[in-house]
Amino acid sequence: MRNRVVITGMGAVTPVGLDLESTWESLVAGRSGVGPVTRFDCAGYDTTIAAEVKDFDPTAFIDRREAKRMDRFTQLAVASAAMALAHAGLDHGSPCADPGRAGVSFGTGIGGMETFDQQFRVLIEKGPSRVSPFFIPMMISNMAAGNIAMRFGFKGPNVTLTTACCASAHSVGDAFEIIRRGDADVMVAGGSEAPITPIAFAGFCAMKAMSTRNDEPSRAVRPFDARRDGFVMGEGGGAVVLESLEHAQARGARVLAEVVGYGQSADAYHITAPPPDGEGAARAMESALRDAGMAPEEIDYINAHGTSTPLNDKTETLAIKRVFGDHAWKLAVSSTKSVTGHLLGAAGIVELIACVKAIETDTLPPTINYEEADPDCDLDYVPNVARKATVRAAMSNSFGFGGQNVSLIVKRPV
Repeated sequence: MRNRVVITGMGAVTPVGLDLESTWESLVAGRSGVGPVTRFDCAGYDTTIAAEVKDFDPTAFIDRREAKRMDRFTQLAVASAAMALAHAGLDHGSPCADPGRAGVSFGTGIGGMETFDQQFRVLIEKGPSRVSPFFIPMMISNMAAGNIAMRFGFKGPNVTLTTACCASAHSVGDAFEIIRRGDADVMVAGGSEAPITPIAFAGFCAMKAMSTRNDEPSRAVRPFDARRDGFVMGEGGGAVVLESLEHAQARGARVLAEVVGYGQSADAYHITAPPPDGEGAARAMESALRDAGMAPEEIDYINAHGTSTPLNDKTETLAIKRVFGDHAWKLAVSSTKSVTGHLLGAAGIVELIACVKAIETDTLPPTINYEEADPDCDLDYVPNVARKATVRAAMSNSFGFGGQNVSLIVKRPV
């Protein structure tokens, strides 16, 4: 016997909204969060646009003194978790009699990059004695999960995933497994990223991975479009509250969705490129379907990884067709990265949240900037305008550098 696992709360801080509802409204409206970089001087960079979180005030969630000792990625994480717990009705103390039964599983691709960037400059310009004693505690990737646990008194499992752009999806999947096997009753799961820094930006520019459509930022991210030329870096955070169904029912919680499938795989192919046939991504989707005990025809919507890079969008399309067969052309597939940009390690959680909202509202968020069809990308990408449709079950795909792949399946609660 395995515990059933449900989602009872969600929170998000994204380039298109400082909370869950404003983020969802922007996704449905197709309002792009991409604009010129303002966090540092981009002179000399090939790419000068990003999807920044604007007007975020960490002190709305964190004591001012504590906030100064957190990297931006941790601030975004704690804020997202606080909103998710409030949404779940668990923001007034420990969620259960035993704090050891409540835990955190959080992900990030590169962690405290802003702190790293700043303190390296201090080292070079002022010498080692001037490096902050908070440098390491602010920079290391597990501090998001650690600070969430300290803030809410969660003494159960506490893990950090750093699997590039799969990190937050892996975190949800692992939290799902922890509850399903009975090691916790409640888990806060998600991810955060704050990579819009000079060194991170320079690195991605050097890889030629990002769009250079600098003169029209809001049209730069165009997943599955024939003229896509790379992703746009974003920042943000998201969290969900997972509970065993028994625990949620015992406290009278509102159930938003049930998590039913978790699949993962490795390409074992290349450090950044997916295999041309999409075989690894397909195996993650097939594994999630097996885990859920579902047939491909039972999935109504896929929130695609959909990065707007030439290789990813083509191979993800191939993988979906490989797994779903004829049903692939009946599915709705959209990429909300077209609106938010690519939040790297936080992408998967924001996209899973979009799946839950799609189920809750029977609304499919669109893929914006879809203007010119690509013969290699020939599915229904919900182009440009949101659509009303019955969504009983949805899949969220996340793929990362290093060839790591994750698929999650959520369905309407019953």
